[in-house]
Amino acid sequence: MEFSVVIATKDRAEYLGRALESLAAQRDAPAFEVVVVDNGSSDATQAIVAANVPALPAVRYVASPEPNRGKARNAGARAASGRYLLFCDDDVQLPPHWIAAHAAAQARDGACVVNGPIINVASYESRPNPKPSNYSRAFLCTCNASLPRDAFIAVGGFDETFRLYGWEDTELGVRLRSAGLRWKFAWNAYLWHVKPPHENTIAVESRKAVEKARMARLFIAKHASSRARMATGAHPLNLFRARYLLPDWLLALYAGVATNERTPHWVSSIARAQFLDAMYARELVRALDGE
Repeated sequence: MEFSVVIATKDRAEYLGRALESLAAQRDAPAFEVVVVDNGSSDATQAIVAANVPALPAVRYVASPEPNRGKARNAGARAASGRYLLFCDDDVQLPPHWIAAHAAAQARDGACVVNGPIINVASYESRPNPKPSNYSRAFLCTCNASLPRDAFIAVGGFDETFRLYGWEDTELGVRLRSAGLRWKFAWNAYLWHVKPPHENTIAVESRKAVEKARMARLFIAKHASSRARMATGAHPLNLFRARYLLPDWLLALYAGVATNERTPHWVSSIARAQFLDAMYARELVRALDGE
């Protein structure tokens, strides 16, 4: 087995079904299996996996009931038999060449971490080609990344103390880079990340911003470098801004503009981004202060 596609999922059976359908439609791919790790679902996730066995025989279901994305992906890696691990999320649509593109990049460049463009779309019907704005220098982003399984195991996989949203990918990437793995961005290994506006609300994103800020403290504690502080925003200028230049009334203004249906889309997008950035920065200060 060359590739093991690992998908961690929780209560997103409908999305998972679409992802598995697009995996069944892969063309020119090397031998691959799919390991679905159920991270404590209460919906029909297991039944969806079973229903896809006829079209995707090498699909397996693994239970990892404690809600923890790192722990779930570690469980998937342990169950995998492929030479390479290929991670994606459950809410993706994969073009038919996706696995083949990762395989080509791995074969061409030797043992490395390969990332591909992640194209956020509002629906399954929207399938644009990648643009320069989809480029990322992130060393590892498990929405769309492959790497040798033995390298993943050698560095210990994901740190399972990252129990909330955020930074577990980056932290693993630091250890992989320190272990000598090279990095490659493969433009043709793109996928579509489906984020419907009615689900991707400002309330949902606010919760993620708060959790990410709390996990940033853990990341900095493990990797106390200026690079880590710049990456997380825990540098003096940003911390000063968070302490003194982000009053409650300003966040309320951003939120109001972002959620007002009469606001032009481009204005609401800017206001939303500013609000989420402010939420993250203020929570980061609280986390670093030990509150």
